[in-house]
Amino acid sequence: MKQVVQNYKSGELAVLDVPVPGCKPGGVLVRSAFSLISTGTELMKVSEAGMSMLGKARSRPDQVAKVMQSVATNGVPATYRKVMGKLDSYTPLGYSLCGVVEQVGSGIDDVKVGDLVACAGNEHALHAELNWVPKNLYAPVPDGLAARHAAFGTVGSIAMQGVRQGEPQLGEVALVIGLGLIGQLVVQLLTASGVRVVGADPDPARCELAERLGAAACDDPASAVVENAVAELTDGHGVDQVYLAAGGGSNQPVELAARLCRDRGRVVDIGKCRLDLPWNAYYEKELDVRFSRSYGPGRYDPEYELQGRDYPIGYVRWTERRNLACFLDLVARGRVDVEPLISHIADFDDAVETYRSLKDGDLKAVAVLFRYPEHTVEAPAPSVTVPAVPPRGGSVSTPARTVNSPVRLAFVGAGNYATSMLLPHLTRRDGVELSTVVTTTALSGANAQRKFGFAEATTDLDAVLGDKSIDAVFVVTRHSSHADLTRKALLAGKAVFVEKPLALTEDDLAGVLAAVEESGNDRLQVGFNRRFAPLLQEARERFGARTGPASLRYLVNAGRLAHGSWYLQQGTEGSRFAGEGGHFIDTASWLLGADPVSVYAVATAGNEDLQVVLRYPDGSTATISYVTTGAPGFPKETLDLVADGKVLRLDDFVRASVYDRKRWVSSRLPKARDKGQNAELAAFVKAVRTGGPMPVPLESLVATTAATLAVQTGLAGGTPVTLASAR
Repeated sequence: MKQVVQNYKSGELAVLDVPVPGCKPGGVLVRSAFSLISTGTELMKVSEAGMSMLGKARSRPDQVAKVMQSVATNGVPATYRKVMGKLDSYTPLGYSLCGVVEQVGSGIDDVKVGDLVACAGNEHALHAELNWVPKNLYAPVPDGLAARHAAFGTVGSIAMQGVRQGEPQLGEVALVIGLGLIGQLVVQLLTASGVRVVGADPDPARCELAERLGAAACDDPASAVVENAVAELTDGHGVDQVYLAAGGGSNQPVELAARLCRDRGRVVDIGKCRLDLPWNAYYEKELDVRFSRSYGPGRYDPEYELQGRDYPIGYVRWTERRNLACFLDLVARGRVDVEPLISHIADFDDAVETYRSLKDGDLKAVAVLFRYPEHTVEAPAPSVTVPAVPPRGGSVSTPARTVNSPVRLAFVGAGNYATSMLLPHLTRRDGVELSTVVTTTALSGANAQRKFGFAEATTDLDAVLGDKSIDAVFVVTRHSSHADLTRKALLAGKAVFVEKPLALTEDDLAGVLAAVEESGNDRLQVGFNRRFAPLLQEARERFGARTGPASLRYLVNAGRLAHGSWYLQQGTEGSRFAGEGGHFIDTASWLLGADPVSVYAVATAGNEDLQVVLRYPDGSTATISYVTTGAPGFPKETLDLVADGKVLRLDDFVRASVYDRKRWVSSRLPKARDKGQNAELAAFVKAVRTGGPMPVPLESLVATTAATLAVQTGLAGGTPVTLASAR
């Protein structure tokens, strides 16, 4: 088998052919699928190996002390031979991976051959095709968790142990110094624990990433931004905990920790930074300095790690293995998102070049994974099931009403989109009565009632759903609540208009369709408004029917989000594309007249810019470029459709053109940028009033939602995702 090794004397890196390890009792033989490069610990070792002997001595004074002790005991010649022999040997790299169990040793009964496991240990989870891993250093991977995400298990356990040492409490404020791989994970773990986080790192890209993953504010440690954010969040008292996740020889992190920590706060060292504690600063605040030992209790204990002797849970709640399993569970449930941390995935055969690129700075990365050949060949093609829509003709009955009576509407949520893009159109529409607005705070409901003329404002959703006089419910809340609120409204027999997305997970989508089946109520519309835009409607009509497959390109210049936007809360509210991407998939499918059959998605480092390729039954393709790094002055949406010698062009809903034998160009001076909300609302209200079909078939809404979900699946697996119909 092949394994990555390093010669500490010469600095040589190599991928060697070495014997396959035996499967000993008390452990399992694991074939690697993905292994994670620790861009902190491993690169430090790689850099040290390239130093002169004097440089090595300066970087490791602890080892020099051992050498001097050996000289005193054994003499110079014997010590020299011993040291040179050790330096001039190949040593392994790596300590965090995910793979498939290939053999099971005696005494193991919690996994079987073929199971996916995450593995830990700098002697057992190496960058190698096969590893023998003892029982307490692996954990089964939860169903549905991608192998490349599970490969973060060990590094996640290190971050988790550091957070546990800080003993965070709900509502506290923490400072994380160093926003590399460990620091980014610490930010997410603290946020998931109900702690508000400020980050400090000199790299602006890492600061921005940490903010997207939940930090309240991040900036250079030397800037006033960090200090001001701490003062604002803590009323000037200072943070409750500081987590040192930085490396290097600067003493700035411990000095910053002392300055920004509150009286009797806690300072936890997770990384390997300089610790010349300024005595007065730490003494006057009586700061509690703590160290975090790697993955947790059990580390460096051979009886625990090698002999499999567990610690009783009543005495040691969180051991190495329990931390590993806990972190995998958090990632599987979406509480921690490691996908944005992946900067690069390299083939295992390119390991040497990858290390060199990292060391030389050619590859800027937070996390880098090695992908092993067997995983690439043997991994089954991922798929997302498009749920079958229940048959029509259920038990629901629409309220008795005349065509001329007003349609009574209730709004659940009255945020920016509802008050700027929906309600202004409805207040001007004849035959519509705004009955009730439901909000989580009384004042927001009162404001909506005053501005738009709702008859009532309330915080009681159940009362609205039980009001038989209400014909339709608008769900305009945060993304994570859409599916559940839609399900409740359908079960209450209401027509439902839900803003995109309809669902953030396959289970949520299945839950909505279960409500349709249970109630017989399929009166559902999702806010995919662009297909209703008058300019795009006219351009499509002028383009006409097509006979051959089409190519569609859709560029979405989404731009940066404002600091503090709830769209950044990806752990609970989904990614930006999960929230907004359905718009563009729906538009493409409407123009192509079909639902997609496969999705392929790739992204730049940190998933900032996405390329999504959709394939359709007739061979047509649609490419959606969803980018956040473009110029703000460039139009947000541009679209080109090419087929049968014709081209349709849309420029940000301001101008459209069709190139055929004759060229058609829309007016250069449109009245407004109309993205179709008014026409969509008119069609929905008409369907509710007349009992006619909803503006968009339910099958199309489900297919678009499933395709949007498949984008995240595709990013996780790195391969095309089949949209398998359950019909």
